Amino acid sequence: MNGDTKNLTLSLKKQWFEMTKLGIKREDYRELSDYWIKRLVESITFFGGRYDSMKDLSINEVGLSNVNLLHVTSDVLKRDVKLKKFDVNIMTLGYPKSGDKERILKLENKGIEIRTGNSEWGAEPNKLYFVIMHGDILACV
Repeated sequence: MNGDTKNLTLSLKKQWFEMTKLGIKREDYRELSDYWIKRLVESITFFGGRYDSMKDLSINEVGLSNVNLLHVTSDVLKRDVKLKKFDVNIMTLGYPKSGDKERILKLENKGIEIRTGNSEWGAEPNKLYFVIMHGDILACV
């Protein structure tokens, strides 16, 4: 992979890591929190304002929360929330050392959406998440 590759590193608990490694779990969920907005959102246009820098933005400023988003259609989300693009999802079991091949997995990134998730894969029912979708396994590092 070249130097222009954008990686998204996600730490997982053992159950989810093993399911991902076996190809059973094809997506991962992250809370709609300030932390994940800063990592995953490129820009938001809501209520007449455009936010291009997520650095100092909080979810209260743009109304990006589960309570407010439950009333927003998916078309509005697709139009008004621009999510960052990544090439590779690097999934880790906990926080391994860099050469620990058993605890690091590289997967093709198939995009990110804001939607509900699969409860069998750890999502709470009727709760919106950043859903990080996985493609093929590229390597066990």
